[in-house]
Amino acid sequence: MIPKNVLITGANKSIGFETAREMGLRGYRVWLGSRDPALGDAAVARLVAEGIQARLVIVDVRDALSVRAAADLISKEDARLDVLINNAGISGAQPVAPSEQTIADILNVYDTNVLGAIRVTQAFLPLLKAAHKAQVLMVSSGLGSLTWTSDAAHPYSRVQAMGYTSSKSALNAVTVAFANEFASLGISVNAVDPGYTATDFNGHSGPRTVAQAAAGIVWLADGSSTGETGKFYFDQAIAPW
Repeated sequence: MIPKNVLITGANKSIGFETAREMGLRGYRVWLGSRDPALGDAAVARLVAEGIQARLVIVDVRDALSVRAAADLISKEDARLDVLINNAGISGAQPVAPSEQTIADILNVYDTNVLGAIRVTQAFLPLLKAAHKAQVLMVSSGLGSLTWTSDAAHPYSRVQAMGYTSSKSALNAVTVAFANEFASLGISVNAVDPGYTATDFNGHSGPRTVAQAAAGIVWLADGSSTGETGKFYFDQAIAPW
């Protein structure tokens, strides 16, 4: 039996890399997405050293030509994609008051966190269709939950990072839009919050490890949500939008 394959964007380090590692250890053939060839090669070498079937695909989610080239490569090599994990993301300026965050910074965040996920999902749709019951995962954030951020008693309501938080709210909306369209194709689309994790993203200030963060992503990607689509998950449970 040909093993399932998975593409993870922004996977040369941190949560993306650990997700690639855990998926590989479960028997998936991993396409490790990276903007940087050198960092991507080093990450793939680490996975291969663990016996994982891993290959590098250069993809910058902000660049439509790069995304198209990545889709063409995977189409040529595999002709299908079983799991797409839109993991690539940036934080933007923070902490900064919403009234002071520049439009340029917000646009930069949206170009990666929202439009990047849209570009990749649209480009890989033919390969997802070619697979059996393919899955798309959007790596979102609890900071994108309007329920949590609008609750004055919740710590997320005090985070000043409007560009980032609103980009994840938008990504959640994108998740629902794609889920509604792809349902008839048998393709599930869900969002997942890895939690506040110690990475370069936040100066290693988060209390969770990358292994803890990746666990929920891998659980969802490996089909443990029993076919649900259009949902938002945190720690293997449905979270509020």
